[in-house]
Amino acid sequence: MRINGSRRIPPVLFVRKEFCCKISACRRTHDGKSTHVRFSIGATLPERMKGETNSSNGWNQTPPKEKPRLWVVSEIYYPEEISTGYYLTNIAEGLAENYNVKAICGQPNYASRGIRAARRETRNNVEIFRVTSTTLDKNVIPYRLLNMITLSISMLIFAIRRFTANDRVLVVTAPPSLPFISALACLVKRSNYTLLLHDCYPEVLIAVGKLKPNSLLSKLVNLLNNWLYKHASKIIVVGRDMNELLKNKTNGLNIPIVFIPNWADLESIHPTPRDENAMLSDLGIANKFVFMYAGNIGHPTDVESIIECADRLQGTVDLHFVFIGSGAKSTWLSDQVKRRRLENVSVLGQRPRNEQIVFLNACDVGLVSLVKNMWGTAMPSRTYNILAAGKPILALTDHGSELARVIEEECVGWYTRPGDVDELQAKVLEIYEHRDTLREMGKRARAAAMNKYSRASAIARYAREFDPATL
Repeated sequence: MRINGSRRIPPVLFVRKEFCCKISACRRTHDGKSTHVRFSIGATLPERMKGETNSSNGWNQTPPKEKPRLWVVSEIYYPEEISTGYYLTNIAEGLAENYNVKAICGQPNYASRGIRAARRETRNNVEIFRVTSTTLDKNVIPYRLLNMITLSISMLIFAIRRFTANDRVLVVTAPPSLPFISALACLVKRSNYTLLLHDCYPEVLIAVGKLKPNSLLSKLVNLLNNWLYKHASKIIVVGRDMNELLKNKTNGLNIPIVFIPNWADLESIHPTPRDENAMLSDLGIANKFVFMYAGNIGHPTDVESIIECADRLQGTVDLHFVFIGSGAKSTWLSDQVKRRRLENVSVLGQRPRNEQIVFLNACDVGLVSLVKNMWGTAMPSRTYNILAAGKPILALTDHGSELARVIEEECVGWYTRPGDVDELQAKVLEIYEHRDTLREMGKRARAAAMNKYSRASAIARYAREFDPATL
């Protein structure tokens, strides 16, 4: 065989194997020291390359498969440590092994308000984008609305610019406008969005008295929700009562609804000896029987019943109530304690998340409280951390709620009807008089947290739900 008058190419070439192109017309100069490679002069290129895709030299190796892209959309993200920020950060980072995860969020405006975080950074394999918005005092309603509007506009612009066809998007329902903004961007860019419901609207607003059930605004929110649910790939809820509520609301839409509970921070929280607790000593209540409420003191919290109960029980000298947290009702709470001169109540304000192991162990019974008619609308995530600390729970919640079901199924406490102070007072005294049963109940609480409500099990369920076969 001759090419353009050149000499005939011999059937055997002495070449460096790692550089051999396997083409018979090659005119490389060889130094005589290379490994010889025999091939057929008449072989076609595919035949000559056959079997070389796994060669050690890497020249013809198949490139690694690109990870599917997943966007996590939340107003609150790291460095915020309050409930939504903590859970969304952990979900994103937990899925980063198998997905190219990117998070869109705002600047810190809750417990970490005042911290100016980087507009773009990578943390634990998640690329974080923080959009520009106002960060005014969220406890002032007009400021809160302005924050929501500016955040929504910034996120919509960002999402339309960055989302691409077939991207997966996980968006949480906080603030309420965020899912609609994300859905609009997904429809424009042909992406797939999954809703993560921590709260159900307008039911939450109706339960706290901010909205009437048959009002025009209520009907409008339900109409918008139907549009939102209709175009979703999937809906994830954090309570079985929420699952039942959503099935009724989405009847006929054929939308998959999946229950994935939140989890306990088992790495940071575990039972500790009561007599070694610094908070009990600092408050001077080491010898008292302590009920503790630790969490958001917002509109959905029935703090009024607890305060009324504490007032009635001032004569029971060994009983003490502790409140840790902040929110819309925290000022009212402090004022009531002063006005009623409740010496059996301590109000401590917000505490960092890394102190949970101390304050969750600074009690005999953990309190979880919701106003009435909250069935199907929310599940307080603090419940799982109380279980992790090995503490029984006394809850104010509707019958059949996810909170009530956990307490009944795991035999880890009691619950009373929200707003029924007589029932609450009777239950507090019953617990106080039978406190010898608390140790075994606490063991069951810890076991439930470890066996059913771990981060690993929750992340595994999220990973399954974002598998392409389930979308």
